Amino acid sequence: MEQAFDVTGMTCAACSARVTKATEGVAGVDKAVVNLLKNSMVVDYDGNPDTLRAVSAAVEKAGYGAIPRAVGAAQTAAAAGPTAAERAQAAIEEKKRQLIVSLAFTVPLFYLSMGHMMGWPLPAIFLGHDHMLITALTELLLLVPVIFVNWHYFRTGFKTLFHGAPNMDALIALGSAASTAYGIAALYRMAYWMGQFDLDAAHAAFMDLSFEGAAMILTLITMGKFFEARAKGKTTDAINSLMDLAPKTAVRLVDGVEEEVPVDQLAVGDLLVVKAGQAIPADGEVVEGSVSVDESVITGESMPVEKTKGDAVTGATMNTSGWCTMKVTAVGADTALARIVKLVDDATSTKAPIERKADQIAGIFVPAVIAIALAVFVIWLFVGSFGEAVNHAVSVLVISCPCALGLATPTAVMVGAGRGAKLGVLIKSAESLETAGETKTVVLDKTGTITQGTPRVTDVIALGEAVEDDVLYVANALESRSEHPLAQAVMDRVREDGTTSIDVDDFRTVPGRGVAGTVAGMPCLAGNLDFMRAEGVPTEAFEEEADRLAAQGKTPLLFAVGGAPAGIIACADTVKPTSKRAIEELHGMGIRTVMLTGDNERTARVVQEQVGVDEVFAGVLPEGKEERVRALRAQGKTAMVGDGVNDAPALARADTGVAIGAGTDIAMEAADIVLMRSDLQDVAVALDLSRATMRNIKQNLFWALFYNVICIPLAAGAFSAWGLTINPMISAAAMGFSSIFVVSNALRLRGWKPGFALEEGAATAGMAQAA
Repeated sequence: MEQAFDVTGMTCAACSARVTKATEGVAGVDKAVVNLLKNSMVVDYDGNPDTLRAVSAAVEKAGYGAIPRAVGAAQTAAAAGPTAAERAQAAIEEKKRQLIVSLAFTVPLFYLSMGHMMGWPLPAIFLGHDHMLITALTELLLLVPVIFVNWHYFRTGFKTLFHGAPNMDALIALGSAASTAYGIAALYRMAYWMGQFDLDAAHAAFMDLSFEGAAMILTLITMGKFFEARAKGKTTDAINSLMDLAPKTAVRLVDGVEEEVPVDQLAVGDLLVVKAGQAIPADGEVVEGSVSVDESVITGESMPVEKTKGDAVTGATMNTSGWCTMKVTAVGADTALARIVKLVDDATSTKAPIERKADQIAGIFVPAVIAIALAVFVIWLFVGSFGEAVNHAVSVLVISCPCALGLATPTAVMVGAGRGAKLGVLIKSAESLETAGETKTVVLDKTGTITQGTPRVTDVIALGEAVEDDVLYVANALESRSEHPLAQAVMDRVREDGTTSIDVDDFRTVPGRGVAGTVAGMPCLAGNLDFMRAEGVPTEAFEEEADRLAAQGKTPLLFAVGGAPAGIIACADTVKPTSKRAIEELHGMGIRTVMLTGDNERTARVVQEQVGVDEVFAGVLPEGKEERVRALRAQGKTAMVGDGVNDAPALARADTGVAIGAGTDIAMEAADIVLMRSDLQDVAVALDLSRATMRNIKQNLFWALFYNVICIPLAAGAFSAWGLTINPMISAAAMGFSSIFVVSNALRLRGWKPGFALEEGAATAGMAQAA
């Protein structure tokens, strides 16, 4: 079973690697997935409570903290702790406080240390050789508050160093501590030479003071962390905006009296009143009244949907007009919105395969940097001065940026998954997000995926002396008593025309053939050609039209009145308005399309001609779909799109399973990606989003690696012979910029749009199924 933890103390990829190693070393733990961006961890363990305690102890021993999250129905807001948004805001405020204090003391320290060299105006007490010691002591005093407010770098850094698993804080702590120690040593040398009355030697020692360098390292790193925290906070905007959709109060009806109550006090079975302009507080069912509901926040559909008695309504959608009383059917974590938020949150808590490679690099990155810094120090002792050795070694320590490496993937995954949720594409895991972009073939179920999934009347043809209204009149009478699937399609058409119900006498059903009855004193029949022949009706008038309609993939329903042909009503499972455009979009992305269906070859070919899929397999049974997908996978990454129970095996077999939003719960569970709308265009959206996210991840990883490969040698003085060198202060600024660059680049995905224009269609989806 799985358990989520909140992890404290992590600052870089080396931290997450250490926490992962410590957790997976606990007996009873199968796997641990650590998310640096969210400071969280999901542990797959044996279910023993002692294992969880052992995990917390192991992580604490490694230098961090791991607090199990409360789960289950009993979980309250207090038990759940602060939300991701609250934690992000707290981190921003903490870094802001540290930055303000750091700047308040670092700016005057920098001015004081550089002023005498730059000719800046200074009080006389800080000028001249006689006052060098006063200046040095003032600089040291200004440094102390900066170290104090940033003490966590030293506490965490040296703690991880002593545990044999140094992290980014260790690099900062070592660099700043080395600069401080070098400055203090210079201060003692200066005091010694002043005691010997050798002011020139004292001034030489004075010039070696590096207190401003130690302060600038801490301040610039903190400035970078502040901007990084602000950027990281924006990566949770998608989840936060989804959570904010839910109204905070509801109007509950108790014994006929309305009372306003907090939403978290609602229970299943409560009656609520929803008026125009109000958000629907929870999932439920309309029991009285009618409303027009804007479901765009959930399904993306811009047109309001009419809801009357018996219809399901979804929490967080908006009642644009009308009034109703609804019965609550789901609250809290069981609502559609909560399940969507959980899907997005779960996806951003997993790791893409590409991230595991970055983790492997991060695991050895910091120790390697410390080794390089030591080597640089020793080399410069031989080829330069002690001061140069310290300067280059410290520069190497503070310019190295394992943060960028650790943030490269999770930031892009979080923003990409959040962007997908806003577009109606729910991605269940980071691995699914990566794999989807590599798709070469998309396999499509026909019924309910390419087509509407339910038969509809497409043609009404009158024969002989009859007119269209005569055919519909007879159809209304006979099909109102029939339970055949086509009868429902006919009755839907009749209701659209506003025709009133017609009485029928002597009604009878002939299984597999049709129905018969007496309408307005006339014997009437409805059925197939065999039924008409059996009842003695001449079929010549039917046959040509029936063959033509069948060739178009339609099912002809024949009608006769008084023993003579009266007309034909054709029904078909019609193609969705946007299916053809969706196939074109997939082709434009270089993706091959294959349609699988249990229907006959002729019907399948008709649909193929209408939408343009590359290949068709007709008459395929559920197990046959799974076999076909398995065979197609051998030719390249394959995605399967379906909506029914019979699609579940194929969805599970595919590299990427995509469930249409109006499909069954089983299909949802088997799929890797869930499309909240029943619109095939969203398949192309999902694959295009995956490609965009992977491009972003690769850009981030390239920058993180390129930055370190270039900057570490530069800081080490490898190019000093050509005049290219940098000091610890510039190194600290560069390190902070690197992390900011990676997070900011990932945030560009918030404004991502598909590389094609979406066509408006009639795709609608019940949110209860979509979640």
